[in-house]
Amino acid sequence: MRLALLSDIHSNLEAFQACLRHARKQGVDQFAILGDLVGYGADPVAVVEAVMELQAAGATVLMGNHDQAVVADERSLSPGAREVAVWTRQQLSAVQLAFLRALPMTARQGWALWVHGSAHEPDKFHYVQEADVARQSIDAAPRDVRLIAAGHVHEPRLWHFSGRNSQPAPFRPSSGVAIDLTPTRRWMATIGSVGQPRDGNPAGSYAIVDLAQSRITFFRIPYDHAITAQKIRAAGLPDWNAQRLALGK
Repeated sequence: MRLALLSDIHSNLEAFQACLRHARKQGVDQFAILGDLVGYGADPVAVVEAVMELQAAGATVLMGNHDQAVVADERSLSPGAREVAVWTRQQLSAVQLAFLRALPMTARQGWALWVHGSAHEPDKFHYVQEADVARQSIDAAPRDVRLIAAGHVHEPRLWHFSGRNSQPAPFRPSSGVAIDLTPTRRWMATIGSVGQPRDGNPAGSYAIVDLAQSRITFFRIPYDHAITAQKIRAAGLPDWNAQRLALGK
């Protein structure tokens, strides 16, 4: 089973379509969307509709903190993100809002666990950016889970653990280079953001996990971010959301 893992689309239709096209050309068997379908961008309706179609075809879809903010309470977000959450809520239909509201926080797939933030208190959306938080996430997972994959931090990174008391060791993956997930280790991956990367590279980020071969490959996919920025400005959303797409931050 080869699964494409995509997260933090953030209503960026152009980046989402580019990553979907690339994944399909790689011959993936299925998709898993790890949350934050909406927020920041100007195409929430089209993105949610596309994800609903993927789910109907068998994809796993999780809830992210921006999805939760749209259907529940936007006050946890920064002022700019809060403004977009309120706007997004007004754009989506009742059916689309109900779809977001029903999304789960985690999902299992064989020896892997999908989550938006951390396996530790997944409803709190912890950012896995430091060794102790990565350690906390892997310790919270069932012992037969060898890989936790998450989004949320908008930067692709892979942590590995060689033992219960070992210090997590992170590294930044290179696009298109397969990494063997050695069965004697446990792994924590943050797969980056499709629609709003924040590592200085504007290309969309996603990963493919081969569960049969115990392998993960990260990809960076360029797209026309100028079109996305133009849509954000035309919708009257905060201009920084448009500017940051070209900067990858």
